[in-house]
Amino acid sequence: MSRLQEFREVMNQIRMAWQEGHKAALLMLMNVQGSAYRLPGTKVMMAEDGRIFGTISGGCLESDLFGWAEKAMQSGEPRLQRYDLSESEVWSLGIGCKGSLEIGILPVDPQDRFWLQVDEALQREQSVSLIIEIINGSRALLTENEMVAREGDLLPEEVFRHARQRFARQTRAEVFVFEGRRFYIDVVKPSERLVVAGAGLDARPVVEMAARMGFSVTVLDPRSGFNTPEAFPAARQIVQSATEVDPAALSDSWWVIMNHHLERDQASLDLALRSDPKFIGVLGPLTRTEEMLVQIDRKLSSGPIHAPIGLDLGAETMDEVAMSIVSQLMAERNSRQALPLHGKSKIHA
Repeated sequence: MSRLQEFREVMNQIRMAWQEGHKAALLMLMNVQGSAYRLPGTKVMMAEDGRIFGTISGGCLESDLFGWAEKAMQSGEPRLQRYDLSESEVWSLGIGCKGSLEIGILPVDPQDRFWLQVDEALQREQSVSLIIEIINGSRALLTENEMVAREGDLLPEEVFRHARQRFARQTRAEVFVFEGRRFYIDVVKPSERLVVAGAGLDARPVVEMAARMGFSVTVLDPRSGFNTPEAFPAARQIVQSATEVDPAALSDSWWVIMNHHLERDQASLDLALRSDPKFIGVLGPLTRTEEMLVQIDRKLSSGPIHAPIGLDLGAETMDEVAMSIVSQLMAERNSRQALPLHGKSKIHA
């Protein structure tokens, strides 16, 4: 799932704990040095009844963290938990990552309007920036245009300026230091939109996998017998007519074109190119894509066209082909080369 989806689901779990009368805490991985299982910005919910949603360490630290979360929930005070995984801590906690982590533990009160506003912004899928002063838990929530919530001490204007600049780029959460004070800044953006043009049987695993990887998926196909919510339960939107699609509304979208029908593929390719896309992947041989481009008076250089789509995994079955396609989408989204990790000293570098 995307970082916004993860944050939204964590807040959903916190709300459920409240409804059942339990205290809850939000844990955020604020800083990482060296090797770690997750990146800064990772969020976890812990409730006083023992419930845990999400993971920071893959299970290595969660039981120890729960003890600290209990203390924070009881006191109502935020705390910062540091793990410097030296050899002694590695053996005592059973961890082999050998990185250092800073994890913020924030008790979340249902009467605290700040967290209710965070939840509302996430439900609306707004781009938001969460700013927390690490030493005392003072916090603010920004959209691209305004500050919508604040709790605790007033934060320096320079911190707000830095946070607003980060809206322009997709970056990891970070710790920003200003005048000796440390601020956690986490910009959370809506899920990337993916249009899958084609509702054949082989599109189903593509849609399911892509949705699980955090894409907001629209399925575009005029065939009402194929393109249904029942066939694509993971899709955010089902569209059966291209006339319903405004190319301008799809700016920066990702496209996978897999109609297995020359005219529909050609029309989808034309629509995709007119939408100012981030990525267009076309299933099938390169020569077929080149022929379609000639028909619409375009070239391979006319846009971010990838044909054939997919990584060379030796895929044959529908699920294998879907894995190949979605793996390429992930690599492109994360600006990675999709090479084996073997021999790399740092996975996330």
